[in-house]
Amino acid sequence: MCWPSVDPGRHVVARLDPATYRPHAIHGPDRAWAETNCYTDLVVELTHALGFDPVAMLPFTLAIDFEGDQWTFFKPATHDLWELYGFDVQELAIWRPLGEHLAEQVEAGYPVLVEVDAYHLPDTAGTSYRLAHSKTTIGVNDINLAQGRMGYFHNAGYFAVEGDDFHALLQPACVPYVEFIKWRRDFLPPRNGVLVGRSLEVARRHLERLPQDNPFRRFKARLARDLDWLAQADIAVFHTYSFATLRQYGACFELAATWLRWMASHGINGVEAPAASLQSIAEGAKALQFQLARSMARKKPLDLAPLDGMAALWAEALEPLRKRLR
Repeated sequence: MCWPSVDPGRHVVARLDPATYRPHAIHGPDRAWAETNCYTDLVVELTHALGFDPVAMLPFTLAIDFEGDQWTFFKPATHDLWELYGFDVQELAIWRPLGEHLAEQVEAGYPVLVEVDAYHLPDTAGTSYRLAHSKTTIGVNDINLAQGRMGYFHNAGYFAVEGDDFHALLQPACVPYVEFIKWRRDFLPPRNGVLVGRSLEVARRHLERLPQDNPFRRFKARLARDLDWLAQADIAVFHTYSFATLRQYGACFELAATWLRWMASHGINGVEAPAASLQSIAEGAKALQFQLARSMARKKPLDLAPLDGMAALWAEALEPLRKRLR
């Protein structure tokens, strides 16, 4: 089949080097959760690399809920990204070879977010790379079809893939879900005062979406029921279960605490105590994750009392915060 021609050379949004790239402080070594989820992490790093402050987007973390079999897979809202940074996130229809689409959009200055198989991503060495097939999202910033090389954001950093892995990524078994970000290169980062004001308006919208009851009480009841079959499961099940539950809310509430501390640094009063409460939830989730792993390995009961403490911290932080920021 004859497709429209695309220059097979190099196409770049931002000129970055994986060897010298420095992640945002959100992914620093002092964090309880150095990584959150693939989509949020890459959008944080992409925003950072393009010269914007990604902390301003974090109010979306305030309203997550326990969804019955998982905590909310939290992602920045597309409307927020437009208001804060001028990012217009659009779905990309795949009707010709994937590499052709990636090259054309990147050449236009638009980063592309594409679902791929982590089996072919070198940055997942030791977990998925050539060991296990799993879906993840990367942000394509730099692609050279002729040389078979691609620079991409994934999790907490910026990386490159080439050779057989590059070609495998561009020939998925089924059509992937793909988005591209229509970003105007002449869009200037808002000054701090403007950005803080916009972020505060975004937060007010998300605080109206708070769960109507305490999600930690529902999660405690579900975890209590799940412990029987988890005790018979292997370590692979622990990783998937903890990712969908403990890691999701732990990482999310640490981001929420980061946003509140950022607001405090810009003169917003009354947010320090909620920030401390949400940070305590994040750290408690990390500890509970280790305790769940030990419980499963030793076939011993897990003490669920820490979830009562997290329920109290959630109530102390979120309801007063909604009233404070109205």
